[in-house]
Amino acid sequence: MKKFLLLLLLFPVATAMQAQSKRARAKADKIITANIESHINYLASDKLEGRRAGSPGENLAMQYISNMFEKYRLSPKGDNGFIQAFNVSEGNAYTSPDNHFSVNNEKLEPKTDYYPLSFSANTAAKGSVSPMLREKGQIWFWNVSDVLEDNKGNPHFDMAGAVKEEAEKDAKKGATALIVYNSSNLADNVLFDKFDTTATVDIPVIYVTQQGLQKYFADVTGYYDLDLNVHLQADNRKAHNVVGYIDFNAPTTVVIGAHYDHLGYGEDGNSLDGAGQIHNGADDNASGTAAMMELARILYNTKARNNNYLFIAFSGEELGLLGSKYWLQHASADINMNYMINLDMVGRYSADRKLTIGGYGTSPTWGEVFQTTTDPNLEIKFDSSGSGPSDHAAFYNDSVPVLFFFTNSHADYHKATDDADKINYKDETEIVDYIVNIINAANDKGKLAFSKTKDAEMRMVSLPVTLGVMPDYGFTGAGMRIDGVSKGKTAEKIGLKPGDVLLQLGDYKFVDVQTYMQALQHFKKGDKTTLIISRDGKESSFDVQF
Repeated sequence: MKKFLLLLLLFPVATAMQAQSKRARAKADKIITANIESHINYLASDKLEGRRAGSPGENLAMQYISNMFEKYRLSPKGDNGFIQAFNVSEGNAYTSPDNHFSVNNEKLEPKTDYYPLSFSANTAAKGSVSPMLREKGQIWFWNVSDVLEDNKGNPHFDMAGAVKEEAEKDAKKGATALIVYNSSNLADNVLFDKFDTTATVDIPVIYVTQQGLQKYFADVTGYYDLDLNVHLQADNRKAHNVVGYIDFNAPTTVVIGAHYDHLGYGEDGNSLDGAGQIHNGADDNASGTAAMMELARILYNTKARNNNYLFIAFSGEELGLLGSKYWLQHASADINMNYMINLDMVGRYSADRKLTIGGYGTSPTWGEVFQTTTDPNLEIKFDSSGSGPSDHAAFYNDSVPVLFFFTNSHADYHKATDDADKINYKDETEIVDYIVNIINAANDKGKLAFSKTKDAEMRMVSLPVTLGVMPDYGFTGAGMRIDGVSKGKTAEKIGLKPGDVLLQLGDYKFVDVQTYMQALQHFKKGDKTTLIISRDGKESSFDVQF
């Protein structure tokens, strides 16, 4: 009876405490939501022009994040205050206004109508010429259709080498420039390789696309007044990581990261709706950056002090995880890393798309942690893989346990329509709270053991087929170098290894990740083809069935 009376007395107290706790949580969440909305509205505003790595907009974002880190009392841990600068090398480019090509005084559009080739001389040429005639001291044309037909069954045929050889030969015979075109329907693989370091030829060499050919050279027997100039130049810019630290004098440090760069105006060819518009990247990845800054604010006062916390806003992710890879190779803080949390696109949660948490399999401890942390307001999908197209992959490849938070792709991914008014601020707040709970649950687990995982190909865009490889986005050679091979997939079955450079699939050559993805679009499940790779400087071919 006494126990019953005691329970009756304590029940109102417990109920009042619960109500007080709910009010405190609601008040705290209101602050988080307001801060996230404020951060995203600034970072994804037109003022920042899409935060392209190394751009003035990226600099504005960098300064904003630095100011927030300072406001939240983080210690600077960059090479210069909060900032760690690094070079973004983009090889050669033909974006200078000095590049031009006109036919009968009509200006051709670079890339869509024509483009110079990487071994072209930087010089000008003009004349009134016919594609069918070759006169000394004039511009010459070369139709590659015959050489393509002759080598149709030869997977080792080097189109780039053939074009360069033709240009060298024609220059010696008196050509002032060479215009290359293809009148056939065969894939010619004449591409601009911005990282080509081979010697240039003595004359300008320009490739006219199918569109340019039909538009400006419909009659190959006619005469045309041509005026062209090629000016290839190194395209380098400075990008910046932003690094802040909370020091609890703990033996280990948790890294919490998010990339803050985006596509700018789509200049790098990674836009899905074309260049020319500002790509604000509200979800990708102003949302993750905002969440990371809120975690910095919250964790400054945390009771989970068995780890220190290093916060890194990465740049260059959209160009191939450049900022995270650079930081790992040139660490600006001397820390004993425990695990890494990455937030990339966490602003568009819905119950049907769910919150994906990647990296579950990168430490056996994650299983214990997630048994004690649940959130009834979130539908969660776990993915064991530590790989993926975001910055956590660089840490996973460095044998660090990771978690990757991602609310999945959507129709606005890499488009100019990824704007702040589409962010689900309420559920992003819920995700921030959930991550705090995970950090609290892992606080007493010590240094987490690392586990290698069966790697899935987490893709942001749909492809009809895949090989099951993770690209090395930072590779600057010709081709597509493999960073990792997924277990049980085609690549592993045929014997591909990390470090292999993929060069050609069937008729389709590629010079980088983008052209590799384009090549995959030509195949469907069940197709058979030949893959050509370079391994340790030697070419090999593999039979592939998708």
